[in-house]
Amino acid sequence: MKEKLLKSISGIRGIVGRTLTATEVLKFSFAFGNYCKGGKVVLGRDTRKSGEVFNGTVLSGLLSTGCEVIDLGICPTPTVGIAVKGSKAKGGIMITASHNPEEWNGLKFFNSDGIFLDEKEGKKLFSLAEKKMSYSDWDSLGKVRLDESWIEKHIQRILNLSFIDKNKIKKKNFKVVLDCNNGSGSRIAPSLLRELECNVIELNCGLSGDFIHQPEPVPENLDLLCRKVKQTKADLGFACDPDADRLAVVSEKGIPLGEEYTLALCVDFVLSKRLSDIGINVSTSKVIDDIVSKYGVRAFRSKVGEVYVVSLLKKIKGIIGGEGNGGVI
Repeated sequence: MKEKLLKSISGIRGIVGRTLTATEVLKFSFAFGNYCKGGKVVLGRDTRKSGEVFNGTVLSGLLSTGCEVIDLGICPTPTVGIAVKGSKAKGGIMITASHNPEEWNGLKFFNSDGIFLDEKEGKKLFSLAEKKMSYSDWDSLGKVRLDESWIEKHIQRILNLSFIDKNKIKKKNFKVVLDCNNGSGSRIAPSLLRELECNVIELNCGLSGDFIHQPEPVPENLDLLCRKVKQTKADLGFACDPDADRLAVVSEKGIPLGEEYTLALCVDFVLSKRLSDIGINVSTSKVIDDIVSKYGVRAFRSKVGEVYVVSLLKKIKGIIGGEGNGGVI
């Protein structure tokens, strides 16, 4: 059976050189430039070795359609969303294959609200990719600007959250082992933890794109982190996937809690500070139901897919939600 490029609500994804080629990346970049009508577009990528190649390809597609591109360089997927909204861009592209192995890569597409394209928007983009598209003339081509300041802006937005007591955290002087698996989390997670005056023990926090273990941060892939937490007598351990939109936690005993508990712990904490109904997907553990029951609020469920949870959160005016894969929204 011939392998196919994967196209879904999460964008496109495939094995580099087989199902995902520069030709495919260019086609969808042209399409997205047309979709954004030559407006401002934010671009980011994770550390995969094919990322630099595809970064140039995406730039070619966007600039050829007259887009003004703000290139963030290597950054987490959520940083692209924040930069889209903050810079009032028409959209954004993140070059990543999320938790897939290093031979994979892909494109995630954002709308002007800084969230992934929904079903209707995605169909429009995929339709454009199969049609003859318009290109800008020589005197109306786009331009690109490198702007790596959004990492620091993202950190400051986290630190400015009203329900986070920075001083209380700083006084604890937590010892934390951090495993970014040489992914884009390396650009932000160590700095964020040090801003909170944690004693950070970095594990695979480079930008080489060499994944030391399978990239999905599930318990069976966190053996090295668990051992390091016990060996250093750390207070806890953190692991994220290559584009840093999923987080796994390891206890002080070196036991992985499982990604389901990332969302559960965050929901419990946020609801203790401010009451709100929450939005989750249908595959999220029922432990969330016990938590919302404790606070007298409701948990609404959507289809699987981050954009569906985001749409649900906006509809119910919820302040927190997510998916049981370590993704908190």
